[in-house]
Amino acid sequence: MSGVMKRMGMIFRAKANKALDRAEDPRETLDYSYQKQLELLQKVRRGVADVATSRKRLELQLTELQKKSATYEDQGRKALALGREDLAREALSRRAALQQQVTDLETQHTQLQGEEEKLTLASQRLQAKVDAFRTKKETIKATYTAAQAQTQIGEAFSGISEEMGDVGMAIQRAEDKTEQLRARAGALDELIASGALDDPTGMAKDDIQAELDRLSGGSDVELELQRMKAELAGGSAPQAIEGGQGGQSQQQAQPQDTPRFDKQ
Repeated sequence: MSGVMKRMGMIFRAKANKALDRAEDPRETLDYSYQKQLELLQKVRRGVADVATSRKRLELQLTELQKKSATYEDQGRKALALGREDLAREALSRRAALQQQVTDLETQHTQLQGEEEKLTLASQRLQAKVDAFRTKKETIKATYTAAQAQTQIGEAFSGISEEMGDVGMAIQRAEDKTEQLRARAGALDELIASGALDDPTGMAKDDIQAELDRLSGGSDVELELQRMKAELAGGSAPQAIEGGQGGQSQQQAQPQDTPRFDKQ
């Protein structure tokens, strides 16, 4: 059971990793990394500002203590000049206490100044790295976009892209339907011409009927031409042309009254 659970967990992680790999856009990942670096740089700069503020506050305290120390020293001198050794001793004692505070503050000031310098140097180095990463990021993004466009163009030309594949399938379906309709129309024409199917409009004719109609039409024209020649010549209309003509040609070949032209 433990082996089955481990295998299921491995399969799940593999599937999830593959799904994440498909969903991941390197450009978005680079932008996110750059944003996190900017946030880190902002924190470092804020730390430098905080240390500098503390250093400045210590400098103000040192200045104030040094002024008090100088005041106590001056008061001790005056008291000693007036013969008040006790007051001079008290002033010098207070000055010594202040001097200890000044020494402690100076030590803290030196430490803060060192921290400030370190943070400033770190901020400068981090700023340089962020600038370099930004340049590299934009270069990688441009290269990735160009490669992606080139791949899409290549897939479009080769016909393996999804969009072009859909277009190709649509064209193939249209061509298949067109060929099917053409084949069906041709088959119906053949069936109607052979008499296997009736034409409800009565307009369709088979090959024999079409040939007979053609011959009949030609004979009628020929007879009409002969008749007109006979009329002009003062003769009679010619007989029907022999050789396979039907009753219609015989009826047209019957003698008719030919008009006479009076000679003057």
